[in-house]
Amino acid sequence: MRPLALVTGASSGIGFEIAAQLSARGYDIVGVGASGRIGTLQSELEKAADAATPVGTVVPVRADLSTAEGVEHVWEQVESLGRHLDVAVLNAGKSLGGSFVDTDLEDELHMLDLNVTGQVRLAKHVVQTMARQRSGRILITASLSALTPTPYESIYGPTRAFTYAFAQGLREEMREYGVTVTALLPGATATGFHHTAGMDNTVFGSNEWKNDPAQVAQQGVEALFAGKDHVIGGNRATRRAALLNRVLPERVKARRFAKDSRPTPSHGAH
Repeated sequence: MRPLALVTGASSGIGFEIAAQLSARGYDIVGVGASGRIGTLQSELEKAADAATPVGTVVPVRADLSTAEGVEHVWEQVESLGRHLDVAVLNAGKSLGGSFVDTDLEDELHMLDLNVTGQVRLAKHVVQTMARQRSGRILITASLSALTPTPYESIYGPTRAFTYAFAQGLREEMREYGVTVTALLPGATATGFHHTAGMDNTVFGSNEWKNDPAQVAQQGVEALFAGKDHVIGGNRATRRAALLNRVLPERVKARRFAKDSRPTPSHGAH
């Protein structure tokens, strides 16, 4: 029997690419997404697959991971398979652009529910299961934004700082169970992420200069199987930005970030 991997945020972007790479490594996939698009995951993985590497079993699960009910639905689907869970990729997340003065509080609370609370709820199921198994690998997607203040994405950055710190602490706890935890910190990536965040009127609105999601996914998957504590996802410029974020003062990083994230009046912002 093929090993089993759970991947959240699997219908598009980095999550889809991670699912494709795990499938190519011989994994069956439980793929989770919030929209009906997740229903096409098997056919999309088959399109992306090498002809010599057949896609195994794909279980698409549509669920809103910002809710307790959504998380429980996902976990019920995993448990119903009655199988050993070898890999869990906690990748679902969203952002919201704009000045905190103007953004909608309910949108921000929903983001906190998805990026933080939902991650913790699902991680609890995953780590308890893997601890009982005394084996497993966990990949948690954070962001390069975990290392810097993020003005005009003022809530998103702190959610990713939480996720990164959570992954690092969990890694140490899970060592005694033979379970590894790896954090993936992508730089800006050419997906629909910033468009969905309402950031078309910023530097982040263009995908032309961003990282290739397949490359970011490959870096994450390779780090996962190497048992690394974390990996920066992206090109040389992204890795250089990560180094700068380790040493620059917070106020300097905030101003640098704001140059790219501030909405531009010429694009119809306030």
